[in-house]
Parts: sequence; C-alpha cells; structure tokens
Amino acid sequence: MFETYFRKDIAWGGQLLILETGKIARQADGAVLARLGDTIVLCTAVGARSVKPGQDFFPLTVNYQEKAFAAGKIPGGFFKREGRPSEAETLISRLIDRPIRPLFPEGFRNEVQVVATVLSHDMENDPDIVAMVGCSAALTLSGIPFFGPIAAARVGYVDGQYVLNPTIAQRQQSALELVVAGTTEGVLMVESEAQELSEDIMLGAVEFGHKGFQPVIQGIIELAERAAKEPWALPEPSAAEVALKARIAELGRAQMAEAYKETQKLLRQGKVAEAKKAVLAQLEAEGADTGAAKGLLKDLEAEVVRNAILDTGLRIDGRDTRTVRPIVAEVGVLPRAHGSALFTRGETQALCVATLGTGQDEQIIDALPGEYREHFMLHYNFPPYSVNETGRMGSPGRREVGHGKLAWRAVHPVLPEKEKFPYTLRVVSEITESNGSSSMATVCGTSLALMDAGVPLKRPVAGIAMGLIKEDRGFAVLSDILGDEDHLGDMDFKVAGTEQGVTSLQMDIKITSITFEIMRQALGQARDGRIHILGEMAKGLSGVRGDVAQNAPRITVINVPKEKIRDVIGSGGKVIREITESTGTKVDIEDDGTIKVAATSPEAAQKAIDWIRGIVAEPEVGVIYTGKVVKTADFGAFVNFLGARDGLVHISELTNERVNRTTDVVNVGDAVKVKVLGFDDRGKVKLSMRVVDQATGADITEQVGARRPRNEGEGGDDRPRRDRNDRSGDRPRRDRNEAAE
Repeated sequence: MFETYFRKDIAWGGQLLILETGKIARQADGAVLARLGDTIVLCTAVGARSVKPGQDFFPLTVNYQEKAFAAGKIPGGFFKREGRPSEAETLISRLIDRPIRPLFPEGFRNEVQVVATVLSHDMENDPDIVAMVGCSAALTLSGIPFFGPIAAARVGYVDGQYVLNPTIAQRQQSALELVVAGTTEGVLMVESEAQELSEDIMLGAVEFGHKGFQPVIQGIIELAERAAKEPWALPEPSAAEVALKARIAELGRAQMAEAYKETQKLLRQGKVAEAKKAVLAQLEAEGADTGAAKGLLKDLEAEVVRNAILDTGLRIDGRDTRTVRPIVAEVGVLPRAHGSALFTRGETQALCVATLGTGQDEQIIDALPGEYREHFMLHYNFPPYSVNETGRMGSPGRREVGHGKLAWRAVHPVLPEKEKFPYTLRVVSEITESNGSSSMATVCGTSLALMDAGVPLKRPVAGIAMGLIKEDRGFAVLSDILGDEDHLGDMDFKVAGTEQGVTSLQMDIKITSITFEIMRQALGQARDGRIHILGEMAKGLSGVRGDVAQNAPRITVINVPKEKIRDVIGSGGKVIREITESTGTKVDIEDDGTIKVAATSPEAAQKAIDWIRGIVAEPEVGVIYTGKVVKTADFGAFVNFLGARDGLVHISELTNERVNRTTDVVNVGDAVKVKVLGFDDRGKVKLSMRVVDQATGADITEQVGARRPRNEGEGGDDRPRRDRNDRSGDRPRRDRNEAAE
C-alpha cells in the first residue's frame, strides 16, 4: 500500500533507534517517525517555494508539542485539550532550533517550518533527543537546502563514568545532564547542568556525546540515499548583486570602520546608522536596489568588526580578548524584598529580587511523565527599554524562557537541600540595561540576591559569555562579549560555575562547527573570567547572611505520627483552618507526618506549634492541661483539651463542695484547667477540676485530698451505692402492722 515506505534500524547505546518515512504525513516535504524504546515522535519539515517580497532574514520556525495521549492522559483545564506551549515544550523547541539553524545556506530566505509531535512516551526515554534526531532526518529527506544531517545525545556522569542517553532513573544519580548536538565534523550546540564539575570533565562529556551519536548520523545518511527527495536548486548570486556588494564596500568600509571606533554603545549605534544612511542615499542616487543593499550592509558591518579584532587584538569597546568589563555588585537595594541585588557589568545590568515562600507557593507542573512540584523558580524579563527600544510588553517569549532556564540551571546545583531549608524560592531578574550576556548577569545577580535573602548556597555562582571570531587566517576567543560581538561573531559560549567547578554550560554556533581545541581555549578563558567576577561579587556580599530576611517567613519543621495527620487537619479541614486563621501562620502538612509552620513572628509560630503538638500528644496521667467545656450533663462536664481530645470531669470532681447541678459550676465555652486522673475500661479520659487551682493551674491534690473510690457510671454521684437486697439505711423501717395502724 505504501510504495514509498522506508525504514532504518540503528543500534544506538544498547537500544534500537527506528526511523520510518513514507507512511505518515506524506504530503510534508519531509516526514520521519522516530522511535526509541516506546517513545515515538512524528517529525515533519515543510519549506515555502517562494520568498516574500522584501524579506531579508531566514524565517525558520520549530514547534515541539507533546500530546497528552502519549502518556495515556487527558489534559486538565476547562477545555480538556492541549493549549499554549508549556515551558518544557518551548525549551525543547529552542533545543531543536539551535543546531539546525546554522546549517541552512547563507542567503536562503524561504520560510521553513519544522514540527515535532510526541505520540508516545515510555517514561524511560525522553522524547527531546528522539525529536532532534527525527527533525534532522526529516530535513535531510525533504530536499530543502540543509547542510546536515545532525544528531544529538544526552550524556550523564555516574560514579565517574560517562553514560550515553541515561534513562530517567539513571539521571537521578547523575552529576551531569548534558545535551550535545552536531555533525560528523564537530559540535553545534551544548546545553547542560552540572554539579561543580571540572572543565576537563565537561569537555570530555561533549567529546563522548559527539562520538556517541555518529552512528545516528550515518543511519540518517543511509536512509536519505534511499528515500530523499530531489534537492532544491539554489539561485546563484547575480552579476548585479556581486557588483552591488563591491560598490557598498567601496562606499561604506571607511565610514563603518570609523563608526566602530566609538566605544559607547548608544553613540556607536548612532554613528553606524549614519554611515548606513549615507551609503543608501548614494546608492539611491545611483539608481541601485536599496532593498538588497540593506542586507549587504550587514555583511559589510560584520566584515569590518571581525577583521579589526583579528588584525589588532582589540575589540569594539577597546578591550583585549580576555578582559572583563568593570563590575559593580550591590545588595539590599530594595528594602521590602527578602533579598535583592543590582549587578552591573559594563552596559549590562540585572536587578534580581528573591522571595521566600512556603510549600503552598510551589509550582505544580503537569508533565507527560506525571505531575510534580518545583520549589525553585527563576523568571527572566527583558523589557524593550533595556536596549533603548520600544516594543510589545506581555507574556515571556521563547528567548526569555530560555535565558531564565539557563540561569536556573546555573544556580540550581548550589541550592541547599529542601529538607534542610524548606522554603520555596522565586527569583525575578529584570534586565534594566543590556549590551551582551544578560543571562550571565542574571546568574550573578541571582546568586547575590539569594545570599542577601539568607539562602545558604553552597558557594556563590558567577557566569560569563564567550565569543568567537573564526576566519581561514585564524581565530580569536573573546571573553565577556558585547551584543554586537554576539550578533556579528560565530559563537555564543556561556559558562557558569563556582570557584570549584562548572554548574552550567551552553554553547551555540553560527558556523558549521568548531574544533575541540577552540572549546578547550574558551573553557580556560571562561574559568579565568569567572574567578575574576566572583572576586568582584564578593565586594558586594562575600557570603550568605546569618539568617533569613526579617520580613521573610520563618519556617519551623516538626514531625507527627502519620496516624495523627487526620486529627491535625480535622473534618473538612476545620482544625487546620482554625489554627492558621487564629495564629496568622501558614501550615503545610506532608503525607509522611512532616509539618512546616511558617510565620513572620516567632510568637505566632510557637502558638501554632503548641496547638499542633497538643492535638497529637497523648494525655498523661497526673499532668494538668488547659481545656474548654464543650458539653454539660447531669453527671458532669465534657472538656476538650489536647486539640480534639475530650475527657469527662465527673460532677464529683468539679469542686470540693457537693454539687447539685453541673451548670452551677461550669457552662459550655468555659476555659478550665484539668488534671488527668486516668482512663476507664473503654479508654476514655477521666479528669478532675477540683484538684487544680483554677487561677494558677497549680496541683492542689495534697491540700484537698483524694476522693474515696466509687463506682463509675454516667449517672452516678459521689455517694456509695447500696446493694439492692440491703434494706438498711438512714431511715428506720416501720413494721407492716405498724403501718396499717
């Protein structure tokens, strides 16, 4: 039935990777069903046959989407269908985009859309790697100009050994989670989180992953030899375009070089804009195509900047290749925040604010493998004013989500264990100025803000962004890159970590690949820069505050028997609501009996703790408690004490005087002090008020003496009962005959 069906089986890392095409989504330019274990992802690629008029960029869109049915689930929410992309879907879309984007030919402007749809998830093999491989295969088969294929792999580090594509269970024990993608020649993309590992271990992991995915690239090539469509024809540059490019260089090179001698960003941008305007005006006067000229001017701009760096060793702002811009680190800048920091490096500035919350503030995430809670959140915002622009303000875009997650990965390994520091943590990074590496400024600012809030980080974390200028005649690795060096350079290489090792590494390449020699040099320069930045940060705050912020909640952890949790919560949550409302605290109860009490004042916290302990405590004979009368009867009063515990004060134990009615002594709602006398044969508590001084709570048993033993019963009193056959008594019995008279 499917005449064009092809399948390729690839043995990979002890598992079977299956790539199929020609059966599903046959109208797409390229469609591959990728399968690893029982994880299946449908990947498609479609390219527009024409370019929109005036379009001067490459419009590539990558959409990764997870379907709930892949895990046998029904989506939550009112509509019960998948909605806007989750954070995970957005991050994986970026993960696929980053290594494939550099492999489209320069000057290609046709719109391309790549879609990866998760159809099945086996809870062992994450679909992100499968999706990256499938999308690469779909593009390779599509005929769309693509200088691939690429492949990707996840690398773990368990017990000193690298692990290729570790399962979800293995990743829990790994000191490293690294995703690497590339071609046969080299690496294009790296994304990672590490437990303060050395640069050598990180580079070894990249090399291990690159070597590990080579069989996949070979498998895609073999599939393409059988199933690929005819490649699209690429138009060659016309003679007019070649001539226009030469004329632009003649008119603009000197002006552009002069403009880039300005070291201040806004002034430099103005001079560059004037130089471009002058060139375009001259071209327009000559009757040239100014629309095509705009794109060629960008090429000239890149040429001028790159050659200047390689020729002189000096950069746009006058620095050499290794120097980090001046740094100012300030903490405690917002008086009402739990922790705050203003981190400024050159013309890049991040205002980072930390807030401490309780378990009720944790983020609930509904993912394909199941629902889980996250107690550390980092939100990155990039308002347009930070780069002197106007623009839309709204929900975060893909870039903001990605930069926030990068900073999250950098700081996450040094957070204290949740059991030892049971707070929910949220950091917001507001980028107030930007000229390169705002994500690394966020790492530095987040570390300072958390320490300012009293969060006991293992060590401070700093980050630095590295750049690359690579030509046939040589290369230069740049420390602490500017925005223009990022746009016009060949690499964005971000490294974050402590003085002991790397916690996060992210690399994106704009050329076909880089060598491991360049990566090694970049890692070495990054370490030197990171140590310098940590020293500058220490001038603002050298260590963690001794305690959490004064206006932050104090969390006290206590443990109760699991069988007592029901008593603390109460019917319909009545008891726990009463505790929180009366004390002004927040109380989190876990299934194992762990209870966290959060309050802004020690007195409120202690009141709630005493209340809870009173509920779960067992009454002890001879101990005096404070309680409340909840019911009265002819035979005595029921008193509530120790939370939900009730006991009976027999009428004879109300006072040392004879009592005719219980309500002569107490009424419902009265606060009383009672002593536990013991338990009856049904386990009910016997209490006494008469042996306790109601004013002071002192035990006065020796003063008043103990009652003589009596028969207990709800209708009894303190007088000894007569035997039914015993007719003797206080009243003399008359003779029958005497009565008849």
